[in-house]
Amino acid sequence: MKQLIEERDAKTLELNGLVTEMDDMEKGEELDGKIVRSNELLEEIKVLDGQIKSQEEVRKNLKEVEESRKSLDIKEEDISETRAEVKEPDLYREGGEHNFIKDAYSSRKGDYKASERINSHQEYEARDIGTGAFTGLVVPQYLLDMYAPIARAGSAFYNAASKEQLPQFGNQIEVSRITTGSTTAPQATENAAVSETDIDDTLLTVPVNTIAGQQDVSRQALERGGGSGFSLENVIFQDLLSAYYTTLDQQMWTGTGANGQHTGMIQVAGIGAISYTDASPTVAEAFPKLANAVQTVNSNRFAPATAIFMHPRRWGFFTAGVDGNSRPLVLPQGNNPDNAVGVGEAAAYGNVVGTLLGLPVITDANVQTNGGAGGNEDLVWAIKMDDLKVFEDGVMQLKFEETNAGNLTTKMVVYGYSAFASGRYPAGAAYVSGTGFVPPTF
Repeated sequence: MKQLIEERDAKTLELNGLVTEMDDMEKGEELDGKIVRSNELLEEIKVLDGQIKSQEEVRKNLKEVEESRKSLDIKEEDISETRAEVKEPDLYREGGEHNFIKDAYSSRKGDYKASERINSHQEYEARDIGTGAFTGLVVPQYLLDMYAPIARAGSAFYNAASKEQLPQFGNQIEVSRITTGSTTAPQATENAAVSETDIDDTLLTVPVNTIAGQQDVSRQALERGGGSGFSLENVIFQDLLSAYYTTLDQQMWTGTGANGQHTGMIQVAGIGAISYTDASPTVAEAFPKLANAVQTVNSNRFAPATAIFMHPRRWGFFTAGVDGNSRPLVLPQGNNPDNAVGVGEAAAYGNVVGTLLGLPVITDANVQTNGGAGGNEDLVWAIKMDDLKVFEDGVMQLKFEETNAGNLTTKMVVYGYSAFASGRYPAGAAYVSGTGFVPPTF
């Protein structure tokens, strides 16, 4: 209110000055201009007087209510006058002052500033989850930065694969695979026919699949949840995105190629398969099998594998292996190991955790662990990763509409289109499986 009073006083002072000047002026354009300005000032002063009067009434009412509450010894909340400032946002950044969901609703109620912020962002959509489902995130307002998101396997395999832009239209991609190549041979004699074989290809049809997830959340949970610098909306979207990429990664390993699923690596015909049968497996016995997988790629793809993938439990098996003198076979890089089977960190996950046979080892909990007759064998893969192609279109899109506004619900959706060309070069991958890779004991 102080600012309003100062603004009114400044305009009053300007008006008084104009009145004094006009007393000594004769008729003319200059006098007419000052009369117009004085009328403008009068209107502005009236508006400011009205705003100041309203503020005074509000303060009076607040004071009366506060005195009444004080007499009743009610102290659970502070109802004293507050002043809100709205600063121009950098859209909906993490920790920002504005919230996408709130702005979506506010814009529909006539808030033009909210409309401006959201107009260039996303289209909107408006369940069943109430504030009770977020007891650790709505109230009380403490320890919000320590909330525990659900643990997921992540997407290590997807992260390592080559990415391509998905074509703008179409529900499948046709990839040409040269299956019959040209031939050359020594020319038997001069003018004799030279070798000729017609080149031929086979089309690899890769479907464009959709992976999606949604949450229906109460408006109360979104608007009243979280806190300063903390957004319940972001928590939900981050969880949906985490689920999306984990599912995509799983599909790349074990998808059936039917019912909207990608064709996972395990479904590709022609991939090298090495059997490791061992009732009492050891690192020393498993190591040659892994070397066999690497050489299988070399021999059939005529190019080297670029990475080894395994489940975290199998990496634990390798890092726990010891020689006849109980010395570890896989050592941390910081130890400057000499003549070690491998190098790496036991306490690592999701990216490159070490090296075996000169290749980076990447752990991924989405690697199959239910193989074999017992349904408990995991696989270890050697793959030439640039042979694989993941086609994507923006990865994900979010929409928000008041589809169930009568229940004050908000539908939050994450979905994405992708195509996985796992069968471009079957010879570029090989895996080791068998009873030697049942759950290890330590």
